[in-house]
Amino acid sequence: MQVKKSYREPTFRCSCAITSALDILGDKWALVIVKQMLFEGAETFKDFTESKERIATNILSSKLKFLEGLGIVLKSQKPGNKKTNYYHLTPKGIALTPVVVELALWSHENLRTLNPTIGDYEELENIKVNKEDYCKKLMEAYRKKRASL
Repeated sequence: MQVKKSYREPTFRCSCAITSALDILGDKWALVIVKQMLFEGAETFKDFTESKERIATNILSSKLKFLEGLGIVLKSQKPGNKKTNYYHLTPKGIALTPVVVELALWSHENLRTLNPTIGDYEELENIKVNKEDYCKKLMEAYRKKRASL
C-alpha cells in the first residue's frame, strides 16, 4: 500500500521501534480513533464527534488526515450518500487490534486507583482467558463488516 502524502510527514526521534511507534500513535487521539472504529463501529465524522471522548472537530479532521496519510485509515464516500465520508481501518490499522486490547487490559489492572470510573467490564475478564483468540475474532468481525458494505 502506498502512503498518501497529503499530510505532514512524521518526525522520528531515533531508530528505536517502540519510540518510532509512539511518534505516530503516542498522541492523545490516534489510538482513541482506532478504538472507536474497531470497538464502537465509528465510521463517519459525525460518529466520532458524538462519542463520549468528545474530540474537537479540528483535531479530529487533522488526526483522520494524518492516519489516512500513514495508511492506517482509508476515507471513501459512503455508499448511497455522496455527501458523507466513510472511514475504515486498513489492514495496517486492523493490525493495531492487539495493541488496543493490551492497553485496555493494562488500564483495567493498573489505572483504577487513578480513575475509579473505569468500568468493570465482564468482557475484559473473558479477554484475559484468551487474548489471542479474542483479537483474531475482533479483527475478523471488523473485516467481515467492512466486506459487507
